[in-house]
Amino acid sequence: MKHQSPPVPNDLRIYECHVGMSSQEPKINSYLEFARDVLPWVVESNYNAIQMMAVMEHAYYASFGYQVTNFFAVSSRFGTPDELKALIDRAHELGLVVLLDIVHSHASKNVDDGLNNFDGTDHLYFHEGGKGYHPIWDSRLFNYGNWEVLRFLLSNARWFIDEYHFDGFRFDGVTSMIYTHHGVAHAFTRGYDEYFDGNLVDQEAITYLTLVNDMLHQLRPKETRVITIAEEVSGFVGMCRPIEVGGVGFDYRLNMGIPDKWIEMLKGVKDEDWNMGTIAWTLTNRRHMEANIAYCESHDQALVGDKTIAFWLMDKDMYWHMSCLQDLTPVVARGIALHKIIRLITCALGGEGYLNFMGNEFGHPEWIDFPREGNNSSYHHARRRWDLAKDPLLRYQHLWAFDKAMNALENQYKWLPSAQAYVTLKHEGDKLISFERAGLFFVFNFHYEKSFTDYRLGISKPGKYKIVLDSDAKEFGGHERINKYDGYFTQSVPWHGWEHSLLVYIPNRTGLVFALDQ
Repeated sequence: MKHQSPPVPNDLRIYECHVGMSSQEPKINSYLEFARDVLPWVVESNYNAIQMMAVMEHAYYASFGYQVTNFFAVSSRFGTPDELKALIDRAHELGLVVLLDIVHSHASKNVDDGLNNFDGTDHLYFHEGGKGYHPIWDSRLFNYGNWEVLRFLLSNARWFIDEYHFDGFRFDGVTSMIYTHHGVAHAFTRGYDEYFDGNLVDQEAITYLTLVNDMLHQLRPKETRVITIAEEVSGFVGMCRPIEVGGVGFDYRLNMGIPDKWIEMLKGVKDEDWNMGTIAWTLTNRRHMEANIAYCESHDQALVGDKTIAFWLMDKDMYWHMSCLQDLTPVVARGIALHKIIRLITCALGGEGYLNFMGNEFGHPEWIDFPREGNNSSYHHARRRWDLAKDPLLRYQHLWAFDKAMNALENQYKWLPSAQAYVTLKHEGDKLISFERAGLFFVFNFHYEKSFTDYRLGISKPGKYKIVLDSDAKEFGGHERINKYDGYFTQSVPWHGWEHSLLVYIPNRTGLVFALDQ
């Protein structure tokens, strides 16, 4: 390996990916093909980190890598260990941080090729009896109070850093680890006692997670520090606070409530009934000084049985009406417009980092389904149709162009590591949300039909403003209803609690970002 890990960015823009399904063809892709074809795409899309799934060896491909059978092996179906190292080395050369989706929350129950019954008992690495079995995942649960289990898992995490030069981990299933009920059938709405009830919280799992964070954060110097992300849905107190102040020590927590809320709204709420207060609350509902990764959809939202956001918005119209040679249909026009502003408001308001699953940046039209008995072992849905975004005659290019522009703007202004946004307006009748963050002014109109001329919005700093991102621009598949070259001058008219205000034209289903014109 020739290239050092790049400095850790403080504005993580993560491209979640799966090597095997990253080919355009219906096959299992390789580490080397991924390095050649996908890494340049990630860089062009202006992401600065990749998060690799399904690397730890698993016998069943359709498990998405979450039924690990060998913790100290990388998946041979994608290539050799040296080829994975070549992929990581190439990513580092391109300036990308490489994260591993690590599974320490459970293990495959396989006996012939896994840890289960390794010594002829059910409790060498796992809890004995029912306590050691996850009924939903159909897998075995580690006994974190066992000294040898701690040695095994800690050394496993360090091994991936030392041997493969990974730059950090997304820890899978943390909620399952830290609660005796594994988060099943718990809404976590009762109060703080749910986090500290001795009968509900697995103190041994908390101790392990604190130990592994303490170890990982000592392995490298600060500029290339190991990054840790918790997949944790309950919002456990102190999960992302430093150990020295009583926290568990993770750097980030995945804000899993955001994609769930978007899917809930797309499934069952009419556009005219979307609640602006609910959207703003969902995106800002996080504890101060505990960093979150925001996302609209990860691999979970695209699995068979569900749909991507693009598919929820446009469904079968994506097969017949995405051509640039025909007029926009109402369904596709709505879908493209909402897809863009859902991503922008999530990235700008929802956290201190941002994540996207590969393909969703251009509205990948179909679900993910790995070869299995139920689909006659087909690879048709275990791939990514990169050709759709590259085709100049299809509208997928516009969604991809917007994603690139959004990431480039974040890279320029660095809103992710800045203080949490101040929400100025949540107007239910007009379906408007506005807020300020990192010196930028964001305005969103979610109304299904109303555009507003000379709409007054309060703003904190006076001066001349310019539009730096317009989701309605032609290059993003919009209607180009705004002259982006116009300047917007503030007026000394108090509004929304500020001493100054702007008059703006905000078309329906549009997101605008303003910056002071220096």
